[in-house]
Amino acid sequence: MFPGADEYGVDIDVDDADTDRLLSVTPADVAEGTSAAHQTSSGDVDAPAALSFSRNVFLPLTTACRYTCTYCTYYDVPGEATLMSLDEVRDVVKMGADAGCTEALFTFGDAPDDRYTEIHRQLDEWGYDDILDYLVAACEVALEEGLLPHSNPGDLTREQFATLAPVNASMGVMLETTAAVDAHSGGRKKTPGQRLNTIRAAGEEGVPFTTGILVGIGETWRDRAESLLAIRELHERYGHIQEVIVQNVVPNDRSDFDRPSIATMRRVVAMARVALPEEISVQVPPNLSEAASLVDCGVDDLGGVSPVTDDYVNPEYAWPALQELADIADEVGVPLRERLPTYGRFLPDDVRPAATTAAPAPRHGDAWIRPPIAERLRDDDVHGERLRRVARGVGPLSTPDR
Repeated sequence: MFPGADEYGVDIDVDDADTDRLLSVTPADVAEGTSAAHQTSSGDVDAPAALSFSRNVFLPLTTACRYTCTYCTYYDVPGEATLMSLDEVRDVVKMGADAGCTEALFTFGDAPDDRYTEIHRQLDEWGYDDILDYLVAACEVALEEGLLPHSNPGDLTREQFATLAPVNASMGVMLETTAAVDAHSGGRKKTPGQRLNTIRAAGEEGVPFTTGILVGIGETWRDRAESLLAIRELHERYGHIQEVIVQNVVPNDRSDFDRPSIATMRRVVAMARVALPEEISVQVPPNLSEAASLVDCGVDDLGGVSPVTDDYVNPEYAWPALQELADIADEVGVPLRERLPTYGRFLPDDVRPAATTAAPAPRHGDAWIRPPIAERLRDDDVHGERLRRVARGVGPLSTPDR
């Protein structure tokens, strides 16, 4: 049982034999489809036929967070944390829509605790019960201006997902690791059980979901394998995982962790590709990793990349220009495709790409996409047209300008 799992009633049984087989995987298994890959995955494993990305704007709704993870430079301490106003949100998403973006990425730390008195005072003054109530309003602004929200608000309950799902095209939280690591130590620490509970709750509520592992924060190789297999088990139950990020830790002002080597990342990416079903994309952030060196190990997505905003989680590592993404694709000999924050198989029938098979219906409700998002996709305006054309891969934004 993983740390904290008992507290949240999370029952995940990772088989030791599956873990051992996954630990034997090498990058060559992805290209060659060797027996080790076949024994651990549900089907053949091949190098990707294309690379995808989402064009987004990054909105750090608040820099307050109840946790103090030692590798994180995103959070600000009480008294210094910021909270974007809805006018600021509108300005950024309008700029993004003008630049051809389709995704509004809302990121903040886990629900600010009582130490953040100024944040709570400001929310109360603006008429909001808490940060999640405020997030709903921010997502509504993004939809009004023509972008699809994708929110990463930390750990949530199923009830909180039910509130946020109508205004989010997809959502996410990084599992990071199923291990108890010193990077998460302290009086206000998150546990693997919390993260697994959140991923489970997203599946129960039928939310297209992004998660991932963080490489280099003190976890072992076995921890990495078990983390990937835990994600797989939750997806097998609910069918909601659309992508898994394999993210290396990077040096920063708060961290003394070393950046993992290319050899390490190649092996972890290969393990991810072998462990996960084919429908789940494996993503690496191109501003943090040498993406071109990882594609042959199973990477098929480069994540959300912004032409207009910074990466506020890793501010020292600038987004690559869209031309650089095209260069990565050219280097490895595959086409580059733009996508929406929601992967095609979760989209409504009239928007989903013609060659894409629909995902089985979620356990909860009739559709993965709630009416407000579906209506935005179908709107008869310039934004709706842009979103539909990107979804179908037929518009001028389906590849960056060359």
